[in-house]
Amino acid sequence: MTTLTLNQPKHLLRLSDLTLLAVVMVWGTSYGVAKGALNFYPVLGFLAVRFGITFALLLPTLLCAPWPQQRDALRTGLPLGALMLGIFLCETFGVAHTQASNAAFLISLCVVFTPFAEWWLMGRRPAQAMFVFAGVSLLGAALLSGGWSGSLGWGDGLMLAAAVLRAITVCKTSQLTRHSSASSLALTAVQAGVITAGCVLLTLLTADSLPALPTEPAFWQATTYLVLGCTVFAFFAQNWALKHSAPSRVALLTSSEPAFGALFAVLWLNESLSVVGWIGGALIVLAATWTTLRRP
Repeated sequence: MTTLTLNQPKHLLRLSDLTLLAVVMVWGTSYGVAKGALNFYPVLGFLAVRFGITFALLLPTLLCAPWPQQRDALRTGLPLGALMLGIFLCETFGVAHTQASNAAFLISLCVVFTPFAEWWLMGRRPAQAMFVFAGVSLLGAALLSGGWSGSLGWGDGLMLAAAVLRAITVCKTSQLTRHSSASSLALTAVQAGVITAGCVLLTLLTADSLPALPTEPAFWQATTYLVLGCTVFAFFAQNWALKHSAPSRVALLTSSEPAFGALFAVLWLNESLSVVGWIGGALIVLAATWTTLRRP
């Protein structure tokens, strides 16, 4: 195995780095916003609404694309959508059955799993520096979340599964999109459609029906933000960036999501953060900064 080299122009790599940082800033706000929306509607129903609206908005981009692009979008989007559905289900139900600190720490293990997943799935060994940066980022996540406490329960297992699925998804997205003619918007449409269909099917299997859609403005304001910012923009941007960057690099940059989430919670939700937590967040941001400044 040889160390991974990127055959991409330097300016595209830098642009993908900046794009991913914008994505994690948006994703960092999603937990607080989604938590508010879930006060009005159950989990599976809310996910179906969120991704159903996303699918409806992006469906024209898929239908108007030439057939070769539609074919590539389906070939790429169906398996990636299934992986994303697994991630959302594991994260959502995992958080409900474990401590918040355990969940935050375990999902951060994705940054450690990704270099090995890249090596295994793509046959390319990431640069040694990436393993060092991953360790720094993981240490920061442990300090920020308070680390893992207690025995390994069902919820912890789901969060660990979500971390593994995240690592696999990043690698498969990079692998499948590099030679695909499908646009990022068309690919996002297919992924959203798969997640919507999966949530609806699971709802039908586990419940007789869903309650009527909420009428409260707060629910629809949160939903609109999550659809446009955290789904349409974020999925599109991540799918595009993975065409121009390495999975281990992407994982390190997106691992700064907890730091931005904590900052959002402090500034917007009036939550408090300990000194140790601030140090952990700083380490995560430092690892991401090192990654963006490192020569390709």
